[in-house]
Amino acid sequence: MNVLIFGASGYLGSHIAQNLSRAGMDVTGISRSAAGDLIVQSAGATPMRGDLSEPQALLDAAIEHDAVIYTAQLDMQEEFDFLSSLTKKLSGAKKDLIFTSGTGILSQRTDGEWSEDTFAEHDDFVPSRYIGFRHVTENLVMSAGWTGAVRAMVIRPSMIWGNGGCGHMARFYKDAWEFGEVGYLGRGLNLYSNVHVEDLAELYRLALEKGSGGALYHAVAGELNNRTIAQAVAADAGVPSRSLDFDEAVERWGKFYTLIGMGVCSRSRAPRSRKELGWSPVHLDLLDDVGHSNYGKGSN
Repeated sequence: MNVLIFGASGYLGSHIAQNLSRAGMDVTGISRSAAGDLIVQSAGATPMRGDLSEPQALLDAAIEHDAVIYTAQLDMQEEFDFLSSLTKKLSGAKKDLIFTSGTGILSQRTDGEWSEDTFAEHDDFVPSRYIGFRHVTENLVMSAGWTGAVRAMVIRPSMIWGNGGCGHMARFYKDAWEFGEVGYLGRGLNLYSNVHVEDLAELYRLALEKGSGGALYHAVAGELNNRTIAQAVAADAGVPSRSLDFDEAVERWGKFYTLIGMGVCSRSRAPRSRKELGWSPVHLDLLDDVGHSNYGKGSN
């Protein structure tokens, strides 16, 4: 199988490229720069220069591969437009397509409180008012799989961590280095369920090998609330942690991140991934990432 990865020089995309390359697949990764080329090459893949702002050449490249994985990050409308063009391009060509979404669309604003709600792959939910449009893109991709036009699937990761690449944890470390303390919103009992990036990359391989067209697969291995993470980071950095009210949080983190990162609860489960694909994550404790050198002072 030869696979094309959009976003291959990124945190998740490079781990997927490495996993698939080690499994014997021929992987090509889209890159926009010489630095990106090196990341793709270090993952065992072949870099291909391209930019999603000029999609035609990338669409032409996609049709030349057996499978296409999308892990890039675009504005949500631009993302929908590109995936619409991509599904049309691959339609009827007996190709595989995996679109990467995220459990942020399941999130509920709680301002630091815990929610008992947790969602499996096909549980009903109210899409997030902030990033819920991605659900439209999910349905676009899954519908292409339902019709059989392309073996299209959606993977919906929870918060990704591992190897010092967790953006949410980096935000707590940034607090430590810039403010001499680590903040969390309200009581800090809210959380995103989480998954290690290497376990997540393995799910992509299993989806290519065993997945069903039109399927949605969650990637979840554990959960830990924001206050506990903040306290662990603060202890590692040698600074205190404390609760922030909403106005303080917006002043520190900005309104958007306060609302979608620090102010919501997003709990999920992955029964379909485990049962249908045999996915079994092995990295279960997000606190194992605390103290990684990538979070060191000056790296943020």
